[in-house]
Parts: sequence; C-alpha cells; structure tokens
Amino acid sequence: MILDENSKRPEIEYPCNWDYKIIGTDVSEMIKIIEEAVGELSYEISPSNISKKGNYFSLNLTVFVPSEIVRDIIFQKVSSSAFVKIVF
Repeated sequence: MILDENSKRPEIEYPCNWDYKIIGTDVSEMIKIIEEAVGELSYEISPSNISKKGNYFSLNLTVFVPSEIVRDIIFQKVSSSAFVKIVF
C-alpha cells in the first residue's frame, strides 16, 4: 500500500489474525524459524507454491497477534533467517 501525505495509516484492531507469505529455499528450515518466531502464539502454516525448478518454496502463515510490536518482531525474526528470501 502506498500512502501519500493525505493518507492515514490503516487502523488495525489488535488482537487479530495476521497473514504472512514467506518465500525461501528450505521448507523444513523455514518451518523451524517460524515455530521459533511465533513461540506460544496460535498459528497455522500452509503450503503455497514451488518454483518451476524447485529452488524456492512459499508458505502461508497466519498468526493470532496481540499487538503491532509482536507482529513486527515475528516479521523480523522470520526474515532474518538465511533460508528465507522474502517475507510479506
């Protein structure tokens, strides 16, 4: 989402479910880092796509986050893994 100077940040009410798309190179390592990042929070992981050559995999992650801070921490932890290429 692109915001101009007249736009406001969207209002998000917490707690809520938050969806991430995670693209990386090793599914088992990606799942490990996800599990470490979400800790005791309620979450669901589902497979999404595999690249044509089988080098990249994508997973959908839905997490019940209590706050924006926790949501950002999960993003940072997951995206810091060498096995993860993109998180959005």
